[in-house]
Amino acid sequence: MQRKRGMKKRQARGTARAQMNYKALIREVPNFPKPGILFYDITTLLKDARAFRAVLDELAARYRGRKISKIVGIESRGFILGGPLADRIKAGFVPVRKPGKLPADSFEVKYNLEYGSNSLAIHRDAVQMGERVLVVDDLLATGGTAAATVHLLRQLGAEIVGLVFLVELTSLKGREKLDGCPVHSLITYS
Repeated sequence: MQRKRGMKKRQARGTARAQMNYKALIREVPNFPKPGILFYDITTLLKDARAFRAVLDELAARYRGRKISKIVGIESRGFILGGPLADRIKAGFVPVRKPGKLPADSFEVKYNLEYGSNSLAIHRDAVQMGERVLVVDDLLATGGTAAATVHLLRQLGAEIVGLVFLVELTSLKGREKLDGCPVHSLITYS
């Protein structure tokens, strides 16, 4: 009897996720951060407790049991999804940060974005050789930030299980820069 109730609860959660329209919860902001850019603001989805929980449930279901030892979250919105996801799949959490934000010895890499350039850093002891990691961020656009993170993780000898994004702008072809790494996006825009 207990087992049947648990199964029904899981099925109900799965049905609720399938019925949720994540795109309807994302605000589109034209001309931000500069003219000609259409910004997809995920804060409107995140503030909806049911939607935020559904996103995390969906990602956890996809990656649970994959022997992932670390979730690597990219600053800063990757932290919002990565921390709770790490907890749900019983993995550690590693932040990839902007330069000057990490207190210990770190690797750093420069990269280009769709409207500028930047650098990212990771502690040298954050991931051990051969550890299975999943990279998490809010958005895949041109792929520069994600590719820089992949580069950092390969320097550390990590095994990259995949990269997961809440939103992907497919027309910008960012996944092509990710050197064959598996990519999963919950929401896509062309």
